[in-house]
Amino acid sequence: MSTSAEQGIEAYKRGDYQTAVGIIKPLAEDGVPEAQNCLGGMYYNGSGVIQDYAAAMRWYRKAADQGFALAQNNLGRMYYLGIVMDQDYDEALKWYRKAADQGLDDAENNIGLMYKYGQGVKQDYAEAMNWYRKVADKGDAMGQLNVGNMYYNGLGVEQDYGEAMKWFTMAADQGLAYAQGILGFMYSSGYGTEQDAVKACMWFNIAVLGYPASDEHLREKVKNIKNLLVEKMTPDQVEQVLELTKEWKPKTKE
Repeated sequence: MSTSAEQGIEAYKRGDYQTAVGIIKPLAEDGVPEAQNCLGGMYYNGSGVIQDYAAAMRWYRKAADQGFALAQNNLGRMYYLGIVMDQDYDEALKWYRKAADQGLDDAENNIGLMYKYGQGVKQDYAEAMNWYRKVADKGDAMGQLNVGNMYYNGLGVEQDYGEAMKWFTMAADQGLAYAQGILGFMYSSGYGTEQDAVKACMWFNIAVLGYPASDEHLREKVKNIKNLLVEKMTPDQVEQVLELTKEWKPKTKE
């Protein structure tokens, strides 16, 4: 990646969209795939430009046709969701596979999802698990969450709450809010572990801070469950929860 492209992408990530557009657009027009993919993302999200899904797809395709894995995955997602064109699982899977062939974690998770739900392929929980496990073993938090869910629900593997707990913990330790919330439920109910209201509330506290704004309903649900647990705690236990929450720090992907 060129230094200029890196500077433009960094400006985009920090929310300086005016600077990003000024750097990225000329590079994209010159055929730099990293810039083309970034510009596609800007059009997709309406960041620094007027939101335009057709333009997003056009720029993603330019980068994807050059073999840029992130753009291949993004293009696949647009086919998967049916944005701009009709939903097309076959085309989505084609682009996901191209990105997965380059080892892109998100693409591998996406293929696992399609096998799990039988989208564009015959439903196959074992194959879904193979894809999830492949990416989870590389330390990807979403892959670890997906593996945990498969063990929790007994899909493609024998149901095993203890094994699910192990994978959820790995994902939660990296800061994935959805895994943290699930751990809270497991500690509060005693699934895969001994019941522990203090640890449950710690994970609920941390999860609440990480849920995206679009999941306000889930955030409120977790808060309510935590508050019910807190009502039954001693003052010492409440203090423990606060201390554990304060001390927690995410681990980096290994």
